[in-house]
Amino acid sequence: MAAEMVTGVLVSTFLRRTIDTLASRLVDIFHQRKHKKQLSNLKMKLLAIDVVALDAEQKQFTDPRVRDWLLRAKDVVIDAEDLLDEIDYELSKTQVAAESQSASKKVWNSLDSSFFEIEFEPMMEQVIEDLEDLANESYILGLEKGGGVGVGSGSGSKLTHTSLPNESVIYGRDDDKEFVLNWLTSNTHNNLSILSIVGMGGMGKTSLAQHVFNDPRLEEANFGTKVWVSVPQEFDVFKVSRAILDTITCSTDHSIQHEVIQKRLKEELMGKKFLLVLDDVWNERPSRWEDVQKPLVFGGQGSRILVTTRSEKVAVTMRSEKLLLQVLEEDYCWDLFAKYAFENGNPQPDSDFIEIGKKIVEICHGLPLALKTMGSLLQNKSSLLEWESIMKSGIWDFSENESDILPALRLSYFYLSSHLKKCFAFCALFPKGGWFDQEWLIRLWMAENFLENPLQKKSPKEVGEEYCNDLLSWSFFQQARVNDKKCFMMHDLLNDLAKYVCEDICIRLGVDEPKGIPKTTRHCSFLDTSFDGFGSSIDTKKLHTFTPSNLIWGWDCKMSIDDLFSRFKLIRVLSLYKCSSLTEVPKSIGNLKHLRSLDLSLTEIEKLPDSISLLYKLQILQLNYCLKLKELPSCLHQLYNLRRLELVGIEVENVIAHLGNLKNVQVSISSFHAGKSKEINFQQLAELDLDGSLTIDDLQDIENPSYALELDLKNKSHIVKLLLEWNFIGSSSVDSKKAEDVIENLRPSKYLKELSIRNYIGKQFPDWLLHNSLPNLVSLELEGCESCQRLPPLGLFLFLKHLGIARLNGIGEKWDCQAVTGAFPCLQDFKIENCPKLKGHLPKLVALETLRLIHCEQLEALIVSAVRVEELSICSALESISDDCASLRIFPLDFFPTLRSLELIGFPNLQMVSQNHVHNHLKYMFIKECPKFESLPANMHMLLPSLTNLYIRDCPRLESFSDRGLPLNLNHIMLTYCFRLVGSLKRALGDSPSLRSLTIEKVEAEGFPDEGLLPLSLTRILIYDCRNLKKLNYKGLLEVSSLETLKLWKCPNLQCLPEEGLPKSIAFLLIKDCPLLEQRCHKEGGEDWEKISHIPNLSIW
Repeated sequence: MAAEMVTGVLVSTFLRRTIDTLASRLVDIFHQRKHKKQLSNLKMKLLAIDVVALDAEQKQFTDPRVRDWLLRAKDVVIDAEDLLDEIDYELSKTQVAAESQSASKKVWNSLDSSFFEIEFEPMMEQVIEDLEDLANESYILGLEKGGGVGVGSGSGSKLTHTSLPNESVIYGRDDDKEFVLNWLTSNTHNNLSILSIVGMGGMGKTSLAQHVFNDPRLEEANFGTKVWVSVPQEFDVFKVSRAILDTITCSTDHSIQHEVIQKRLKEELMGKKFLLVLDDVWNERPSRWEDVQKPLVFGGQGSRILVTTRSEKVAVTMRSEKLLLQVLEEDYCWDLFAKYAFENGNPQPDSDFIEIGKKIVEICHGLPLALKTMGSLLQNKSSLLEWESIMKSGIWDFSENESDILPALRLSYFYLSSHLKKCFAFCALFPKGGWFDQEWLIRLWMAENFLENPLQKKSPKEVGEEYCNDLLSWSFFQQARVNDKKCFMMHDLLNDLAKYVCEDICIRLGVDEPKGIPKTTRHCSFLDTSFDGFGSSIDTKKLHTFTPSNLIWGWDCKMSIDDLFSRFKLIRVLSLYKCSSLTEVPKSIGNLKHLRSLDLSLTEIEKLPDSISLLYKLQILQLNYCLKLKELPSCLHQLYNLRRLELVGIEVENVIAHLGNLKNVQVSISSFHAGKSKEINFQQLAELDLDGSLTIDDLQDIENPSYALELDLKNKSHIVKLLLEWNFIGSSSVDSKKAEDVIENLRPSKYLKELSIRNYIGKQFPDWLLHNSLPNLVSLELEGCESCQRLPPLGLFLFLKHLGIARLNGIGEKWDCQAVTGAFPCLQDFKIENCPKLKGHLPKLVALETLRLIHCEQLEALIVSAVRVEELSICSALESISDDCASLRIFPLDFFPTLRSLELIGFPNLQMVSQNHVHNHLKYMFIKECPKFESLPANMHMLLPSLTNLYIRDCPRLESFSDRGLPLNLNHIMLTYCFRLVGSLKRALGDSPSLRSLTIEKVEAEGFPDEGLLPLSLTRILIYDCRNLKKLNYKGLLEVSSLETLKLWKCPNLQCLPEEGLPKSIAFLLIKDCPLLEQRCHKEGGEDWEKISHIPNLSIW
């Protein structure tokens, strides 16, 4: 019975399978069933506590006794896993020894059961006894078998909301509200359209929907019926359909059958334009939604369904558009918090309370529900001590009556499957606010046996990616690309939740000590750049994981590496990544017999000891960028559990030859030098299961094009990124026909996602690129292919997100994508540089976010859909950029509502940047070499509130800034060949404290700065390439009392410093390429040395 009710909360599929496998192996070896019975008994005891663990997981948040029981249960289950791992290792060690001898039976027969009875039976008896105690205690605590298995039961039930908002104002959601209202009121030919508002618990999805639902502007849409339904967590088709019908008809008759309800709903909605809000949907099963949707499709044209959900998968299930809610911006966070924390939103509370309040706002990290919760808690607290106490408390220290955020986040956690709960809780190892790499995370999960794959239909990497996508979908993770890697971050409150559910198991050294570290710790990370030991609280023999959590900076191990290794007994994951003190791997590495993942990347090691062959359980070995590594051990093939070997960026001679005996191992190498390789090397590379990224360079020197065919790239399905590179520097001859044959034979797998071709000398691109043989391509770069005369049909790559074209001098044709219907539907990042012969109109780009167009003089126009463009950089004399803009005499900033960065370079006719509406996103503006440019937006002080950086270069007609002022958040200005602008700078800024940095280039004046010229808020001034400048004016500098940094660079006629010296506020002075001044500022006898000797940071060269 216990096996039927297993929940997997504590006992994983892997653990149950391990017990069964070991029992079978022990029978085969010892020819007796005693040990099998012991293992079966262990399995039943484990399952006995597993069946009540789900109930314990829910009750732990309200009952400290249950929490204590659950933490002890987790510890005992891990003890059981460790015991089984020990047994498995001994059996594997025996098996290896047996297979290495001819008389293998003698080895097996010499191993009697005494080793099992002496070494393991006492430990097994102790584990079984602990499990029995836990089972007995569970009865006393009233824990129920399968408790809470039905969603929405017990303390895990969710809140319901009506259509009426709790507040009259919603903070920081104006743009989101406008988006939803525009979607609801826009014209459409569809009968039914769906939009999902997606975000983590507490993000304000329901509040936004409520404010939209009650907005008077909805009357413009003429909805005949408006319905609000708070959807049950268990998405029962009958109940949801009845709730919709009851709301429409105001009926309370619950005796109607399912078929009748669907029929009545169809009749009520037939031909009527309706708005239906489905609040808090959790269902991810398409069949259930399709059943609910059946009567809804009979509504009138323009009907809408607005959904709120925590899961992006729900949006996919409902085939809806989606709006991803982000955390609130800083100013709105304070406004929302202050409304609740200070009586009547008092705008002038005591400054001490404001200081503490701002720290509390930082802790909430833009989550609206957390801001409201913390503000409400403080509303009736009148003493600073109470405020400080709440600031120092964790969100989990409050009761449910005090905090709405607890049920909101806890509910999301309950909804996760058991394996996802373990994976999420493990992330408590990572520091708050830090990004963690997806590949790294999956490797950690893999080594800890967290990846459940009972049918073995997917690779561990695929399972791990599925888990990451699930956690991302439910908003436990936030996603970004950092250094071209897929990375995640957790909101601080979710990090706190992960820490809460595994507090005793995962420890961050340097962070978690104040709460006391239990001796049951299994996973340990550290953030500092120096590691000097564990202290006395951690039982290091029990540790499974030891890893730095900061993968950016290196670290130094103060204890010897050999001493470090001696502390471990059960370690599974060991990362010495970027350990600067690791120069030699001790032989004692062979004692870490449970090790599954070893990362020695970016260390100074020269070789690995042969004792590494004793690591029978090792699955992952990483040696990336070990630049001093000279050789690989010959025993790598003995690591029969090895599944992944990473050798990116190493300089081992003929590394491919070292890997010939590896079986079932995915190998990552950075590059293969084709020109130096013989046919045998191509064949050896072909035998490897290559993974990740691969560069094949020196292709110009390949001896025979058929060698390229030997690589069999078309069957290397795990290569997702490929760079093919020719290098003709120093080459005596160029054979374009041979190059064409080589690239044709290098046809990649259809699963390839990123392709770069550099310096290819053939006259045409390969057939596999011309005939769309790469359906999954998302990134394509063609650079320096100067002999190619025709572009591939790029518009056929439907999933392309990044396209870069550079130095294709031989292509003089017109862009040929106009004939492709729906070309580039996904293209977000588009760069064309130095293609002077490329002609015509580029295609319309509907998803574009980033555009860089440099020196493509014959392109006539670029047509973009500007709604999503965030970065625009153009250095070509285009005549137009849009259907609405016939000429680039005026650049219409309003046409690009989401623009964050703008660069306009070399437009001969550009006269002004126009703007009529507030633009909240633009932060960076650079205008260069526009001889007729004479006007920035007149009201930019109000219309560009986010602008922080403004660069103007070689625009001689632009003589002054607007008298109405510059944006208040402007932080840095650079002016080149625009000295007249400097004169209007202070007038334009007024008393604004925001401008901190000013760069002046190519000033024609002999003296600078004049008195009263510079804004007083400046802390940094760079004067660059001012060849006429002879002197600095002391009074002009002295006025800038906050000046901290002064840089004088490339001013050859600057003769001396002011007679009075420099302002005392200056802490950093750079003098570079100023020969006259450098001589006077020399420490030994320099006439101006005394004027600068007090400055703490000097750089003169």
